[in-house]
Amino acid sequence: MSNSYASAILTTADLSEAIRAVRTLLSWTDTDKVGVDFEGRIRSPDTLTRVRHVLPDLVWWASAGSEHGSSETGDDPVDCLPIQVFDWCRPLDRAEPFIEALGPESVAAIRWDLDAWHAVPEAGLEEVHEKYAYLTLSVHSLDLYQDEPSQDHTVHVHDRYDAGVERVHWFAEQVGVRFTGRVQGAPL
Repeated sequence: MSNSYASAILTTADLSEAIRAVRTLLSWTDTDKVGVDFEGRIRSPDTLTRVRHVLPDLVWWASAGSEHGSSETGDDPVDCLPIQVFDWCRPLDRAEPFIEALGPESVAAIRWDLDAWHAVPEAGLEEVHEKYAYLTLSVHSLDLYQDEPSQDHTVHVHDRYDAGVERVHWFAEQVGVRFTGRVQGAPL
């Protein structure tokens, strides 16, 4: 299994600031080849309705375990709340509506699977191809897997383990922050 590292370059209570940072970072890739993956925990029927409007074919299972209900068995997710939700390889235009649908009580991770991080010759950065080029926004969480719930939102830049941190520092500068050194392994 290959690994990347996910560097938290921005943690903020302001979700719109996190979204602006994601937009800035996406400008350093070709967005026509971006696929977006979604995962999260939904606790309320209202949030579930909003999320299913954005992602109607959502894969889900009860947080207590799939034996307590899942999309695979055709159960009604409202009867199984709280639930874990997953959806993969969706178009870029689904990301922000999903984020808006989450509401204040849900935790989630939105991952943009990129074709590559562009080379930045003036900063000495080579192109990084898709196997290691990802961007994740953790909503109401400090980590990639929603194990550290928070009122804050975290933007993570993924790169190869052996790539050093030059790109991470450069990306942090592009969104007007300083990289603090918080890194999490991310199996691919």
